[in-house]
Amino acid sequence: MFKRKIYDSLLKWKRESDGKTAALIEGARRIGKSTVAEEFAKNEYESYILIDFSIASKATKELFEDISDLNYLFLQLQLQYKVDLKKRKSVIIFDEVQKCPLARQAIKHLVKDHRYDYIETGSLISIRNNVKDIVIPSEERKISMYPMDYEEFLWAAGDESSYDVIRQFFEMGKPLGQQTNRKLLRNFRLYMLVGGMPQAVEAYIEYNNFKNVDLVKRDILNLYKDDFVKIDSTGRASMLFDAIPAQLNKNACRYHVSSVFKRDVRADDLLHLIAEMKDSKTILVSYHVDDPDVGMSATIDLAKFKIFVCDTGLFTTLMFKDRDFTENELYEKLLNDKLSANLGYLYENVTAQMLTATGNELFYHTFMNPTSRHNYEVDFLISRKNKICPLEIKSSGYKKHASLDHFCEKYSDRILSKYLVYTKDYARDQDVICLPIYMLPFMAQGDGPFVLE
Repeated sequence: MFKRKIYDSLLKWKRESDGKTAALIEGARRIGKSTVAEEFAKNEYESYILIDFSIASKATKELFEDISDLNYLFLQLQLQYKVDLKKRKSVIIFDEVQKCPLARQAIKHLVKDHRYDYIETGSLISIRNNVKDIVIPSEERKISMYPMDYEEFLWAAGDESSYDVIRQFFEMGKPLGQQTNRKLLRNFRLYMLVGGMPQAVEAYIEYNNFKNVDLVKRDILNLYKDDFVKIDSTGRASMLFDAIPAQLNKNACRYHVSSVFKRDVRADDLLHLIAEMKDSKTILVSYHVDDPDVGMSATIDLAKFKIFVCDTGLFTTLMFKDRDFTENELYEKLLNDKLSANLGYLYENVTAQMLTATGNELFYHTFMNPTSRHNYEVDFLISRKNKICPLEIKSSGYKKHASLDHFCEKYSDRILSKYLVYTKDYARDQDVICLPIYMLPFMAQGDGPFVLE
């Protein structure tokens, strides 16, 4: 198993909860929820039972139809799985819990019994849909899980030191040097290509071949499309997902729903569907903020949004999924930093991914340019210390940032720090912090200095 940061979150839950809540690991499919749950059970408990409801017998599922006698339930589980459960020293994992809604409903009573700990995992789309006839337990501690971040990717590749060194340079506010920056950017571009889905990372490490990695990612994308049918049998969810690269490529101020469906469908008609897709964590949604300030969620326009893919590795495959891999030059171009300007939205997608993984909601803002027919746009906004930090994303080393400058002039009393995220070394352009893309997670999680000098 790859080293994952969510392991520490589970340790914190175990210590703080002391059996008073069950852990529900939330995340998209194929990000390693079941794997980390079982690894945690092996290491942190004297014994465990893993009930995979996708393959569990009818007899096992029927046990949860009547839980009035918990002694009987636990005896049956120990007999069926040939495991001795020990009071306060064992955990039961409900894997693919959406396949047995009654087991999820039973959590309330199982937690109250307090004999054992409980961890739940499953497909979020199915979990949301399979609750019609059950009582949702309030005794769940939801723990979000995301694709492997850049540091986890480096760990998997055997690099335990680079990330900490990058962090030190960020905290000092010092450049790393041109040669070092080139090497670090190449490593980061590799992460963008492979992505953070554990199976894709495993394929990269085992085969060192992008074609093998791409095949894994195509399989995952097909799984997601199958899940979208569960949300919406008309196929609209799949169409929205497939069109993400094309929509971002237009560099428009929003996702234009009408251009996807070629008929009279408005964004307002799909708000519920977008929300369900977002809840599944397969997509990331950035909403337009009408009045950018602290508490941005209060002024968002739900009908004006951009959509990103949860994993940039999947995004690179989705861009050209209708072509055979041998025709796809994206891998070579991105790895060698020969990406054309019109593919720069890859960097926007990875920014959205990193901001989300560090606990930030996604917001952006557009406003009229009084001297031209084009709008100014600030790609991302985050809140810090009762102020806001605007981010402009560049796929190159150019330091032009007109939108950022005009935004900060318009809302000068609300700005804490302003950032240009790009592909060159750390620098300062007057009061703009020019941040190499691989340093973004440190700023996103609140590290380092913020106040402008």
